[in-house]
Amino acid sequence: MTTDPGPSKRMMTTCTNVSVQAHHVSRAKRGQKLGTVLGFRGCTVWLTGLSGAGKTSIAFQVEAILVERGLAAYGLDGDNVRTGLNCNLGFSPEDRKENIRRVAEVSKLFADSGQICLCSFVSPFEADRQMARRIHKDFDIPFFEVFVDTPLNICEARDTKGLYKKARLGTIKGFTGIDQEYERPSKPELVVTTVGCSVEESAAKIIDLLEREFIIPRQKEQVVQELFVPLERVHKAKQEAKSLVDVEIGQVDLQWLQVLAEGWASPLTGFMREDQYLQTQHFRFLVDPNLDQEVNQSIPIVLAITDQDKLKIEGHSAVALKFQGQAVAILRKPEVWSHRKEERCARQFGTTDPRHPYVKLILEGGNWLLGGNIEVLERIRWNDGLDEYRLTPNEIRARLREMNADAVFAFQLRNPIHNGHAMLMQDTRKKLLDRGFKNPILLLHPLGGWTKDDDVPLATRILQHKAVLEDKVLEEEDPAGIPHPDKNATPDGNLYDPTHGARVLTMARGLGNLEIIPFKVAAYDVKNKKMAFFELERKEDFDFISGTRMRGLARTGQNPPDGFMAPKAWQVLVNYYRNGERDS
Repeated sequence: MTTDPGPSKRMMTTCTNVSVQAHHVSRAKRGQKLGTVLGFRGCTVWLTGLSGAGKTSIAFQVEAILVERGLAAYGLDGDNVRTGLNCNLGFSPEDRKENIRRVAEVSKLFADSGQICLCSFVSPFEADRQMARRIHKDFDIPFFEVFVDTPLNICEARDTKGLYKKARLGTIKGFTGIDQEYERPSKPELVVTTVGCSVEESAAKIIDLLEREFIIPRQKEQVVQELFVPLERVHKAKQEAKSLVDVEIGQVDLQWLQVLAEGWASPLTGFMREDQYLQTQHFRFLVDPNLDQEVNQSIPIVLAITDQDKLKIEGHSAVALKFQGQAVAILRKPEVWSHRKEERCARQFGTTDPRHPYVKLILEGGNWLLGGNIEVLERIRWNDGLDEYRLTPNEIRARLREMNADAVFAFQLRNPIHNGHAMLMQDTRKKLLDRGFKNPILLLHPLGGWTKDDDVPLATRILQHKAVLEDKVLEEEDPAGIPHPDKNATPDGNLYDPTHGARVLTMARGLGNLEIIPFKVAAYDVKNKKMAFFELERKEDFDFISGTRMRGLARTGQNPPDGFMAPKAWQVLVNYYRNGERDS
């Protein structure tokens, strides 16, 4: 016999012929394989509070932090669950209880698999939350109740879904906080008071809880180590340098010294020693005993010296490095080994062709490599009017903190910025905003140092970039290959496949915190007279204007197509070629 339960009732069937099956894979084994941080981390963090309190925003922020650290985590949101698993449940006390029971069972399974499960549910009744706790306790799975304490008037003022307004009008019945009581947790593991506290600060409290409970390891602060002599010791160090045997270095060596000194290659403490060099050449990463993770490093940072230099420094424990006769650094505990130039070029560039400019530089360099810890006497300045733009990593981090950046997206280029570049930057920012970031900041990085003979010099590019910013083009780089010295040696004339850079970075060891956001291809839309994203179905309407062609137009005083570049920025390039300037 069957009974119609009616629209507000439902039949509940209890299965009696089932038993719990033990997994073949233990939690310890899962912990060895899941994520990039070893150890079993499975637990449930249960965020409870009024609708609009900020539970989901905080939970998803915590999830993002954990995943960035290489920890397996997943956020279960009340609305998301009710659209699927619990779509047949309403908001009566009975249905609310069943909603919490099902979610607790699911989160238990997530936690048992080694995930940190972040549940954000109003869950207004104390008894239901205690039931969720028992479900975990019975399986010896850690359960942390977090009360997101936001006053009703604040939640109602936010009312992002318009639910409070409907409840006040009587459209919604049994709405928690209006005509249904919310029972405050009696003994939560953590209370997060959100008034006057940002989402990031609230999330940090939960991260701290997980660290205190030994669910996750405390993260060592990744300090960018600068290699400058402390100000109070500079005079003494300069005096010492005068007494030391010295090695004269070139301009490229000085540039690498600046990279090391400012912390761009941290945790390196100087020019690479032989073991570090071999790790870089063969494995593309460094193993630092002071860090619990591998450090991605695919480029050797070494100092080549001559046979005469090798003989001169033998038996010395410290060496002065000089540029144009002026001491710039002290290198301590020197280590010298053979500079196998052909092997280095083959491993680093995939070619030994001397027509490659850096291969030529290496082949013409010294026969020995000198490694050791360095102490740089003073900050390296080039006195070319651009030093104010050369910020150190620590200075950039400080500036980003001042700007309250919650995400940073970097754009590096060696050409002037055209409207296609601007589109890509705008599109990336939009993607980050769509993902919930509030203040993503662009790090615009024009390449300095050595560039091609026909490239626009750095000083002019900086002026052009400033003009682009002044024209507000960036408010609200196409993939390019590296030409092979022998254009006929590869199918497309490139030394590397232009798409491989992004693919390799996503797989590189030691870069777990870096995310590649794929760019669309931008080109000039001849039909609509503006830069636009390339559409294959109307490819005949697009014109790919290369950097070489762009420079040619500026050099001959021609204007680019309308909408290709901000007029003020284009004028900077025209003026450069008109005046016949070239940086030294």
